[in-house]
Amino acid sequence: MASNTIYPLLFENNLHTIVWGGERIAKWKNIDTTKEDNKNQDLDYAHIGESWEVSAVPSSMSVVSNGIHAGRNLPDVIAEHPVEILGESVATQYGNKLPLLVKFIDANKDLSIQVHPDDEMAQQEHGKFGKTEMWYVIDAKPGAYLYAGFKNELTPEEYKRKVEDGTITDALAKHEVKKGDVFYIPAGRVHAICEGVFIAEVQQSSDVTYRIYDYNRPGMDGKPRELHTELAAKALDYKVHDEYRTIYADKNSCANRCIDSPFFNVRVVDIDAPFHRNLIKYDSFIISMCIKGNCTLKMRSSGDEIVLKEGNSCLIPASIADYDVIPEDKVQLLDAFINNKNENIINKITRFLHLTAK
Repeated sequence: MASNTIYPLLFENNLHTIVWGGERIAKWKNIDTTKEDNKNQDLDYAHIGESWEVSAVPSSMSVVSNGIHAGRNLPDVIAEHPVEILGESVATQYGNKLPLLVKFIDANKDLSIQVHPDDEMAQQEHGKFGKTEMWYVIDAKPGAYLYAGFKNELTPEEYKRKVEDGTITDALAKHEVKKGDVFYIPAGRVHAICEGVFIAEVQQSSDVTYRIYDYNRPGMDGKPRELHTELAAKALDYKVHDEYRTIYADKNSCANRCIDSPFFNVRVVDIDAPFHRNLIKYDSFIISMCIKGNCTLKMRSSGDEIVLKEGNSCLIPASIADYDVIPEDKVQLLDAFINNKNENIINKITRFLHLTAK
């Protein structure tokens, strides 16, 4: 691998201390917090809320940990090899930028009630991508739940009144969850992950969040966290839906189709024997998040190999996305990419409108 410039990329830990976070992520990743190299005065390992697994967001960029690019931030590496890494279609559509961000999230306490803007509003207000995302529940305590969407239709005036009097959660659709549950959260949908839920998240590459309600609690600095009531009111989609949970087939020894959207595609891969993944046809990078077990990924074109461990993720460049997954035992992966194969005209128009909105 040392002589190759295009190979599967692994990354250094990129952890975020948040008031609602816990100890699970550091333990899951087997991070020895007593080691000198892992001592970080900016991190409180008892309150790690998020691990940004693969990120090109300027505020928190991933740093490569393997091969000749080790020590370099991901956007710089992509800038040198945009087509090979992103895929020609993705590089063209997104201006040589990685359009996705993936995370692990540990909700030791309830997250704030929040909403994200779409591309048009995010571009207008912040000059950034909007934020559509999806959640895969890795684990959940008995009785744990999350909020996604409204259960009753509200007017903007009713919404503001409920935020002011602290009853906004009464209007939200509450979903008890278990391992394997999936929720698609389009921009505009009110949501919150709640205590005891541990998830993998795939989202657009954006750090824009509008906090609606935060239970009047202080942040890590002891001060109340900022709310964005007016911006959230503009971003919210008040429509009520019959079903907010994503239903998908969950079969062993295959890549289960989970999410297909204009922004990203996600597959849940459950295997206990070597499994061939030829994803060259999508003309896209692949982000593989290891949810369970350890495995080796071996590229067929170059012979490059990496070991992908539980609780870690990698980015497989588009140009070499033909590989074998060799599990040590039972393995579960969450694969995220952008499907550019025979993309239908509706999706093309939708994506074009989102990207060109000003």
